[in-house]
Amino acid sequence: MLIIVGILIVFVVLFFVCWSLIKGFPAQAVLLFSGILMLMFASLMGFDFLEGITNDDNKISIVKVISIVSNQFSKSLGGVGLMIMSIGGFVAYSDHIGASNELVRRTLGGIKTLKLSPSLTCVAILPLMQLIFVCIPSAAGCACLFMVSVFPVLVGLGVSRASAVSVITGSTAFGMGPASAITASASSIANLPIVDYFIQYQIPAVVPLMLLMAISYYFVNRYFDRKDNLVSKNISNYETQELQVVPGYFALIPIIPIIILVSVYLLNEYMEINILLNTTMAMLISWIIALFAYYTKNKSISLLMESTKVFWTGMSNIFVTVVTLVITAGVFAKGLISLGFIQAMIDGVQYLGLGSSLVLIIFTLLVFLSSMLMGSGNAAFFSFGPLIPDIATKFGVSSINMILPMNLAASLGRTVSPISGVVLATSSIADVPVAEIVKRNFIPIFIALIIMLTMQILFL
Repeated sequence: MLIIVGILIVFVVLFFVCWSLIKGFPAQAVLLFSGILMLMFASLMGFDFLEGITNDDNKISIVKVISIVSNQFSKSLGGVGLMIMSIGGFVAYSDHIGASNELVRRTLGGIKTLKLSPSLTCVAILPLMQLIFVCIPSAAGCACLFMVSVFPVLVGLGVSRASAVSVITGSTAFGMGPASAITASASSIANLPIVDYFIQYQIPAVVPLMLLMAISYYFVNRYFDRKDNLVSKNISNYETQELQVVPGYFALIPIIPIIILVSVYLLNEYMEINILLNTTMAMLISWIIALFAYYTKNKSISLLMESTKVFWTGMSNIFVTVVTLVITAGVFAKGLISLGFIQAMIDGVQYLGLGSSLVLIIFTLLVFLSSMLMGSGNAAFFSFGPLIPDIATKFGVSSINMILPMNLAASLGRTVSPISGVVLATSSIADVPVAEIVKRNFIPIFIALIIMLTMQILFL
């Protein structure tokens, strides 16, 4: 009977969460308060949910709940939280010194020389922009960078503004790479080194999906351009902005962490050299190299010292926007588990004779829809990701087989969300309605989602 009451409470809380997010309340506050509320009910109902702490009847419920929230803070800040903050600091510093702009400029420098039709040129650079997104893993930030550098060139080649901006947002559809916050969280949940997760799982899954998505964008954008009779405006209306002039080798700075991590992985894997180096260490090493490069350009100790503030500011900004989501989503997940909701769902699926494939589909779609609703792939994934290890164990499957599609679904959903930062920012810059971008993105993204689920189920 208590389990039924607990499940009913969960449904009421989930309704409150959906309502609050639709109203635009901060996801962190909603997840934290909802998680605490569920933990309070679980404690009052006598559920033994608090791992690592003696179930002492003399302790009042609030103390037990605060203990689990405190443990979640300690766990997140000392592990994946620090990793994500170091990533945020390095990305901010790379952008500050002009390295991110230089990477885009160098990589896409030959775009005007491609002897392709405007539509083909538009989709041909989609995989290239995805590679840059791996190195600059802020969806809105990277897309805005493309709006400054790539968008004017595409428009000048004859691509419609709507087609150009849809492809630019589509280039952020796969949140992957060692510098990605979602990747950091996913690899931590799956208990895999981040580079192993990136090379062995993300790349094989994303490469075919990216190619299929590029083909889809070609036909979808061509159809809508003809249907709406869109004609590109002249390039003179969209001149590229004046960018910071930096040495050409600055283009290498954003990819230094990936070079370091992949090199160490290959040395350990094939030469049996046991080098202990994690993502946080790689980011700090890369930052030191970036500091040296910045000094060689400016020859000023005072400017160098002043520039270090950007790294700390980047860390603090990513703490506010991402790490707090990791923490509060962890509390929310604990709340769902504490009231028996996850166990009841597993028991129900097993009773109906449904397998792990259906559970995979349900959770992947939950993450996808949540990402659309919240406009944040991070918030969606961090809410459901921590639940997966227990669920995977119950069904006798590997956590990685469930984590990977959820990881990718989170960033896919963000790309078709009318309230996501990447869609809103690019829409404003390009002067293209948000609905137009979402409409053009939906079919390629949905195709990628279906193919991804099909591939994952076949290998589950």
